[in-house]
Amino acid sequence: MKKKVWKFLSLFLVVILLGACSLNSPEKSDESSGSNKGNGGEKATKTIGLSISTLNNPFFVTLRDGAEAKAKELGLEITTADAQDDPAKQVSDIEDLIQQGVDILIVNPTDSAAIVSAIESANNANIPVITVDRSAEGGEVVAHIASDNVAGGKMAAELIIEKLGGSGKVVELEGVPGSSAARERGQGFDEAIKGASGIELVAKQTANFDRAEGLSVMENIIQSTPEFQAVFAQNDEMALGALEALQAAGKTDVLVVGFDATDDAVAAVKEGRMLATVAQKPEEIGAKGVETAQKVLKGESVDEFIPVDLELIKN
Repeated sequence: MKKKVWKFLSLFLVVILLGACSLNSPEKSDESSGSNKGNGGEKATKTIGLSISTLNNPFFVTLRDGAEAKAKELGLEITTADAQDDPAKQVSDIEDLIQQGVDILIVNPTDSAAIVSAIESANNANIPVITVDRSAEGGEVVAHIASDNVAGGKMAAELIIEKLGGSGKVVELEGVPGSSAARERGQGFDEAIKGASGIELVAKQTANFDRAEGLSVMENIIQSTPEFQAVFAQNDEMALGALEALQAAGKTDVLVVGFDATDDAVAAVKEGRMLATVAQKPEEIGAKGVETAQKVLKGESVDEFIPVDLELIKN
């Protein structure tokens, strides 16, 4: 009888010990899998979500490179999503970044109005948002980093007015409708042109910041409005497309001014094929975006608007 009691007690103790081990094991597993967490369960390395309007434009490739280089320098992780100039895809990309648990978002909107719902989603998830180059028309944004596009448009107009001696006909190629960059650059250019009584704006069409569209739109304008002396394109990709159409039509004396100072445009200016391009330093915009993100993550205050200087590059 005593042997049976001891056997029963022994088995009972074994069951209790095994149960205690099974209860402790998940804690050990949590500790081993939490190598990227610090005190309080927070990630040791903060992650930035970067949503770019398009990487089919050298300007935004440079902006991304500047952001990624600065993130590496500061020890921050960064995940980049390319919206491919599609507002709906950009909203979806940002929703994905939110689900991935990024700590902060840097957004370069494809469309300043369409991006509002995505920014509001980030606001609801308590994820701070910074916009770069192009602004958003709504949602809570802690900082906007960009050049003064209105001033840049005015700068381009003043150069054209000077080179034409205050008299002549001008064509303007507009960027993506709904983008703040197109609206602001057009505002600065148009206001300056209206102030010059001898300058006439004879054609104004969108080419969506795209080189191929710049070429085709310029070909149509040449057919419908053959007489003009200068072209302002709201970015260099459209300017380069327009330049190709002008050269094919033998209109090599037309002055062309772009905006962004991409490598191809700067080369065209140096070669004398383009009159000028307005430089707004995309690498610096990207780097400042990440620097600002780090300050926000540290709880530091930042300015609502952080400007990046413009420079006119001309031959």
